[in-house]
Amino acid sequence: MLILTYVPTNSDSGRLASATSGPSLRIPSGGLTLAADAYGDDTDPPVVLLHGGGQTRHSWRRTARRLGADGWYTLTVDLRGHGDSDWSPEGDYALDAFADDVLALRRALGRPPVLIGASLGGIASLAAVGRDPDVARGLVLVDVSPFLQPRGTGRIMEFMRAAPDGFASVADAADAVAAYLPHRERPRDPAGLRKNLRFADGRWYWHWDPAFVFPPEGHDPRLRLRTPLEELSAIVTRLRIPTMLVRGGQSDVLGEDDARRFLDLAPHAEYCDVAGAHHMVAGDDNAVFDVRILDFLQRRIRPRLVLGPAG
Repeated sequence: MLILTYVPTNSDSGRLASATSGPSLRIPSGGLTLAADAYGDDTDPPVVLLHGGGQTRHSWRRTARRLGADGWYTLTVDLRGHGDSDWSPEGDYALDAFADDVLALRRALGRPPVLIGASLGGIASLAAVGRDPDVARGLVLVDVSPFLQPRGTGRIMEFMRAAPDGFASVADAADAVAAYLPHRERPRDPAGLRKNLRFADGRWYWHWDPAFVFPPEGHDPRLRLRTPLEELSAIVTRLRIPTMLVRGGQSDVLGEDDARRFLDLAPHAEYCDVAGAHHMVAGDDNAVFDVRILDFLQRRIRPRLVLGPAG
């Protein structure tokens, strides 16, 4: 039984929630509330899409619509401190806290979903599986593993910390994105970026808690998202659920050697290299990404649903 709080949207039936009028679901996690949108029929097997640091649930919209239409009940969730989810009053954005939220999503659904996580969303999913192997029916890690390239992760943090005072306009924010992602064609209309921004005191800010990248006193920013490599590696060796690692072929975050190290620890895992994509794989080549995800779900997850829990 679902224990999610449904928030009506301008969708007629609620079966394909619209993200234009706010989140369709509110999910409790400890003292916080997570915002989510639901796509598809809630009697279908669940999939949870978790975005990367600094993004929002809207980054998954096209993939979620595709999965929902293909027979998967799909939730896109704002991580704590991101989008319409609550900010942590204590500035708690340690990896353990994100893993707690993934466990809360599993409890709310009442059945194990397939977890598909990009970057931070992926490593939080992996940490949650390490805490409770029954939290997920399958796991897809998108351009993330215990092994990453410091230069690439450093470039991400540099971008996220670059505009603490916000932007005078949405167009200025679009300029910053264009400089950060020069391989992408710049949209003609920057208005689509608004869903990743919040407006306050006459300026536009990225839609995340500043404490996520500027930790309060007492929170060491070098340690917050770091779990010892040995601990994360041990989780990978214990994985028994269907697993796929997706890498952007042009990524500077997850290198080819990093991917091979992961696959050496989890030889049952599948590997997908999206040749033209960078770190944000789904955003760079959504069509290829969706095809690969649907293929994985159909081959590796759907048959196990027929077999039941013991399958």
